[in-house]
Amino acid sequence: MALPPTSLTAVAGNDDRDLVARARRGDEDAAGELVQRFRRPAYLLALQLLGNPDDAFDVAQDSLLRFFSKLNRFETERPVKPWLLAIVRNRARDLLRRKRVRKTEPLESEPEHFRPELIDATANPERDVAQQQLREKLWQALAALPPAQREILVLRDYQDLSYAEIAHVLAIPIGTVMSRLHRARATLRQLLVSGGGWENEDGAARGDV
Repeated sequence: MALPPTSLTAVAGNDDRDLVARARRGDEDAAGELVQRFRRPAYLLALQLLGNPDDAFDVAQDSLLRFFSKLNRFETERPVKPWLLAIVRNRARDLLRRKRVRKTEPLESEPEHFRPELIDATANPERDVAQQQLREKLWQALAALPPAQREILVLRDYQDLSYAEIAHVLAIPIGTVMSRLHRARATLRQLLVSGGGWENEDGAARGDV
């Protein structure tokens, strides 16, 4: 019998913490598994916050190094992913403050294998084209959001964090998470509609980000 989603999440969280415990004892295989498990989420969050693939790669690498350097301070009852993503977010913000980064490449030009999958691919060529166009519109709209709104959408809809986990990453109350997420989704919907985004029969922009 399949486990409910919440149970699956709990199992994954426990597994992550077990890997951290083993890595703290010097288990190189556990450390390698942690890198394999979290380097893509770290890179994607950095990319979506910075908009520059080179900066995102550097931030992700630096964040993973800091993650491992701080393993002995990790509170074993906490979930691992939000802890790492908080490091990524802080490193990205530090870089933006230092360099006042301006995007040097449009986000829509990023390599496909690093781009979040917003919609499952199908074998229908015409639908594939339509879905690719929607991915481009969503990607561009996401990039146009204010940073605070973009990061909360990324954490919730790309990284699949709970409200409590987002509150930890952003160091804000859960109520603020909920209200900021509501505003971010409303802004994204407006951007999609004004830019000719895909709408359903009720006139609401479709596609979760």
